[in-house]
Amino acid sequence: MNFAIVGCGHIAHKHAEAILNAAGANLVAVCDTDESKMTDFIDKYKAVPYINLDDLLLNNDIDVVNICTPSGFHANLTIKIAEAKKHIIVEKPIALTIEDTDKMIDACKQNNVKLSVVHPNRFRPAMVKLKHLINNGFFGKLSHGNATVRWNRNQAYYDQAPWRGTKSLDGGVLMNQAIHNLDLLLWMMGDAEEVFSMAATRFRNIEAEDVSTGVVKFKDGSLGVVEAATTVYPKNLEETLSIFGESGTIKIGGTTASLIQHLNVEGYSEDDVKQLIGEIEQDPIGKPGHQCIIEDMIEAVQNDRAPVVTGEDGKKALELVISLYNSAELNKPVRLT
Repeated sequence: MNFAIVGCGHIAHKHAEAILNAAGANLVAVCDTDESKMTDFIDKYKAVPYINLDDLLLNNDIDVVNICTPSGFHANLTIKIAEAKKHIIVEKPIALTIEDTDKMIDACKQNNVKLSVVHPNRFRPAMVKLKHLINNGFFGKLSHGNATVRWNRNQAYYDQAPWRGTKSLDGGVLMNQAIHNLDLLLWMMGDAEEVFSMAATRFRNIEAEDVSTGVVKFKDGSLGVVEAATTVYPKNLEETLSIFGESGTIKIGGTTASLIQHLNVEGYSEDDVKQLIGEIEQDPIGKPGHQCIIEDMIEAVQNDRAPVVTGEDGKKALELVISLYNSAELNKPVRLT
C-alpha cells in the first residue's frame, strides 16, 4: 500500500521510518507548505514532494495519508482527505474538540475510509500482556488504576515552534503527552463517567498547563488517579501504569511505561511471574508502535475491518482530557457525556 505524509515536522520522521520498515508499505509522497522540511524525505525515501494538499490528493496511487501536523489542523485535513477517498492515520490527539472529532469520524464513515489514531503504546509487550490478563479475568473485579507521567519538557522544547503549548493548536501536558496514558487507562478500565481535576502552569511560558492531577470514576464504579507533568527536573523520571484488581496487581513503569516492575496474579507462581518479567525485559518495546499502527491499517483495509485504534477510541481519550480541563477550570466534578 502506498502512503503519504502531510506535515513534515519532528514526528513525521518516525512515521517515515515506520512505513519503511512495515511489511507491504511504501512512502511515495510528502506534503508541507515549507519546502525545506521535505528535503530529508525526498533524499532518504525518494518521496515526491507536494506543497499543495489538493495536488497530492489527485494522486490516485496514494492509499493512506498520515497526518503529522499540529493538532489544531487535524480536523480540516481529515475531512478533506476522507472526501478524496484516502484512508487516514492521524497523530494524537485526534483533534482538540469533540465537535471536530465527530466531523472527522462522520466524514470517514460517509466516504467509506478507515480512520486510525496514533496511540502506539497499546502495542508494547507489557501492555498487550496486561490487556490479555484483564480480558481473561485474571484480575477479577477492578478497584482502581493509576496513570503517572513525570517528564521534563524544558522551555526550549516549547520554543521550537510557535504553536507548541498553545490552546488553539497544541494543548498542555494532558493533551500532548499524557493522552497516551489516558488512552491506556481507558483501554484497561473501561469508559469514564466523572472526573475531578486541578491543573497549573508552573514553570513553562505557555498558554496551556505543564502539570495536572485528577481523579476519574469509571462507569463500572472503579476509580482512577492521573498525575501528569512536564516540570520534572532535570529530565524524564518515570511513566507508569498501575492496575489493581481483586485477584491481581501490576505496575508497569520505567522512564517509558514498558517494564513490569511488580506483578501478583492469582494462579501465577513466582516462577511464572519471573519468567514473564524476564521475557518483557529482553524486549520491552517490541516492534515500534508506529510500525504496528501502519501494519494494522494495511490489514484493516485488506480485511475490511476496523483498525485496532479507531476514531472512536481517539474520541474517548480526547473527551477525558477535555473533561479534566473543564473540571480544573470550573473547580468542581464534571460528568462525561
